[in-house]
Amino acid sequence: MERVFSNTRYTFSLLSLLLLFSSFSSLANAKTHNHDFVVQATKVKRLCETHNSITVNGQFPGPTLEVNDGDTLVIHVTNKARYNVTIHWHGVRQLTTAWADGPEFITQCPIRPGGSYTYRFTISGQQGTLWWHAHSSWLRATVYGAIIIHPQQGYSYPFPKCEWWDANPIDVIREATRTGAAPNISDAYTINGQPGDLYKCSSKDTVKVPVNPGETSLIRVINAALNQQLFFTIANHKLTVVGADASYVKPFTTKVLMLGPGQTTDVLMKADQTTGRYYIAARAYASAQGAPFDNTTTTAIMEYKSATSKPIMPPLPAYNDTATATAFTTSFRSLRKPIVPTEIDHNLFITMGLGINQCPPKTRARNCQAPNGTRFTASMNNVSFVLPSNVSILQAHHQGIPGVFTTDFPAKPPVTFDYTGNVSRSLWQPTRGTKVYKLKYGSRVQIVLQGTNIFTAENHPIHLHGYDFYILAEGFGNFNPKTDTAKFNLVDPPLRNTVSLPVKGWAVVRFVADNPGKQ
Repeated sequence: MERVFSNTRYTFSLLSLLLLFSSFSSLANAKTHNHDFVVQATKVKRLCETHNSITVNGQFPGPTLEVNDGDTLVIHVTNKARYNVTIHWHGVRQLTTAWADGPEFITQCPIRPGGSYTYRFTISGQQGTLWWHAHSSWLRATVYGAIIIHPQQGYSYPFPKCEWWDANPIDVIREATRTGAAPNISDAYTINGQPGDLYKCSSKDTVKVPVNPGETSLIRVINAALNQQLFFTIANHKLTVVGADASYVKPFTTKVLMLGPGQTTDVLMKADQTTGRYYIAARAYASAQGAPFDNTTTTAIMEYKSATSKPIMPPLPAYNDTATATAFTTSFRSLRKPIVPTEIDHNLFITMGLGINQCPPKTRARNCQAPNGTRFTASMNNVSFVLPSNVSILQAHHQGIPGVFTTDFPAKPPVTFDYTGNVSRSLWQPTRGTKVYKLKYGSRVQIVLQGTNIFTAENHPIHLHGYDFYILAEGFGNFNPKTDTAKFNLVDPPLRNTVSLPVKGWAVVRFVADNPGKQ
């Protein structure tokens, strides 16, 4: 969930996109891939400044993992940094391998400095683009990389042939936690780790992508940003969307992509324009009214063979262009007929938003720097999550350790109100707790995700670990089951692992709880 507004100023750097141009080759038979990940401090220079950034194997972005559907990955992680760390394999289903999912104190305790941990999991029934990233504090600002999943041998594609901080991001989030104010904005966005021509000290390192006239490229776009939704386009070229979150979709053509943090989109692009140089560009989609955001633009350059002309800059949507964002997100349809649950065992209604906590008496003012001497706090159904500190939730569940979590997360908001209207200040302060909602194996689940206007409204990226889900519908205002249920797409809804919840709006997802142990 994006946090907005800040009363203090830091010098930050880059929200990042990962961009991969791929061939259409397939790898060998299903096999096991072993990788060593060393988490360490590395000197990285961007925007004229050099910082000791936390990286994997000294690379920023980190290594790309390239596999086939059905392959097994064994990742040996050694932590040589000064912070705790875990790695999350974003979007991987982790069937029966919940211990390898990675969120700190949820499915595992963190890897301490000097420690190590081995992740082992199999890719099953997924093809396309996913990514991996740190899942401890804000380390994923620089600790991330791509996962490319090719089809199994003998199968083909069903179509014709990110963030840099000038300050230490851990110090940034620690300061925000201490003060209760929200983290400030970044200084730049990046494409494949580089800000591009429009930033200081960056032109010579701008990413260059060579293409040949007439060829079609598969471009894998990953939004590796911490908080920011991003618009993405290539000057004068159409993009045909063919996949998202490692699932194929019915192809559709667009000039602009919009990706929420954690989302991936696979597109085909034909080099069918006049020989020249064209900017690949991305900038923010900022939906929170009045909230500060990084309004810079990151670029790479796509170059036709032998072209030397000045790059052409594409038009980009306005920062608050919700109409363009919505037109894109509602265009997705599953390529093949999906098996959508039609009978529901659990019908959950979950609100989310950014509230505030009143500071206890005699609290220092420097620790209460949200408006009117408060502290910002995100919540779902009026519960603000408290992270365990000694035992992970999965370990506590598996070993029957009491006192780590409770099973009383509410299935609906404790109070019904006008979620997207003028919300009474009496509803701004949530309760705190480590609460879970338990499901029986095989349960069919529907979740209505409802955005709120508590303090401010914005587009929220919602990711469900260990599952893909069908997005049946989305809309604006308060969800009304009497009228909005008729809008559900039960024929070909897209299968995703992350949904962008519309600003002042709602989305409905369904899935089957077939992955035991996930929290």
